[in-house]
Amino acid sequence: MTEVRAGMLLVATPALRDPNFAATVVLLIDVADDGVLGLVLNRPTGLAVGQVLPPWADVVAEPEVLFQGGPVETDGAIAVALRSGDDDVLGFRSVRDRLALLDLDTPVELAGPELAGLRIFAGYSGWGSGQLEAEIAEGSWYVVPGSAADIFRVDTGTLWRDVLRRQPGDLALHSTRPSDPELN
Repeated sequence: MTEVRAGMLLVATPALRDPNFAATVVLLIDVADDGVLGLVLNRPTGLAVGQVLPPWADVVAEPEVLFQGGPVETDGAIAVALRSGDDDVLGFRSVRDRLALLDLDTPVELAGPELAGLRIFAGYSGWGSGQLEAEIAEGSWYVVPGSAADIFRVDTGTLWRDVLRRQPGDLALHSTRPSDPELN
């Protein structure tokens, strides 16, 4: 099993029937002994960022909409940023490499020049201590490396298949599986 750590992706297996996570790709943003937090990358909403967080409308990556990060606290927002440099800047909390969480109370004028990408999520996905490990062991998730291109891509419609397709070995074959094998 691949190590579960911040910056990795969870890719839902066809065995995962929870409608909150069916065919999703989840970016892990915080992994600790007491639980794991992540954001669903391939669930854009129809709500423009400018309607909810107007100051960030001009700096958010396309498509300029909120993404549904998960079923927990959907009235809150979490911003994932790709920093343009490696320097520590006020308002950013590192996730991995140049990937960071951005405090949306940070003035846009301060954060904007530091951004190479920004995506804002409504809600998040969370697992208690040991819960995600149990779901992985039962075959609900594949754990794979992630990239900035996965997080900030314009069209997320094929993200699930594209992430699986680039994996080594037999895992790439799963990208061609129908969502319900009994219909095959």
